[in-house]
Amino acid sequence: MGTVLMDAGDIRRTLGRMAHEILEANQGAEDLVVVGVMRRGWPIAKRLAFLMTQIEGTTVPCGKLDITPFRDDHPPLGDDETEIPFQIDKKRVVLVDEVIFTGRTVRAGLDAVMRFGRPRSVELAVLIDRGHRELPIQPDYCGRSFETSRGDHVAVKVSELDGEDAVELFGEDERLAAR
Repeated sequence: MGTVLMDAGDIRRTLGRMAHEILEANQGAEDLVVVGVMRRGWPIAKRLAFLMTQIEGTTVPCGKLDITPFRDDHPPLGDDETEIPFQIDKKRVVLVDEVIFTGRTVRAGLDAVMRFGRPRSVELAVLIDRGHRELPIQPDYCGRSFETSRGDHVAVKVSELDGEDAVELFGEDERLAAR
């Protein structure tokens, strides 16, 4: 069993704060769209878009992005499940993922977003920053930062996929024992 870093209440409060930070930095929701990286970045993105919609009283569009065709460390798997039902040209895109680690997922996400047009800007929002970057990529909005070892695993659980909301840290020894 891992160490619980955040429970459902922590996640809810953190996303509420992040929604306010994003709106404040962008001076509202005009021309703002949210795109979540599949799998667990997508539910986090939907929640952020919903919270911003509630705060602003205007709909903040949200889409999901399958980055597997753009990864440099995994072969593409099956069909592309991307759904971005809005234009991104000249929009302020908030790219959302649940955890930032090496930066490779974000790099793939940027490549994937650009195939849909040329946004005015792209900002990165992550629930968890665990450090250990391999690329010069930093989040614009970060829920929480945790010191981890390179071999650790941070598992974000979302109710939409896992039946509960939580963030857990598994040490390298725990990961190896679970295999």
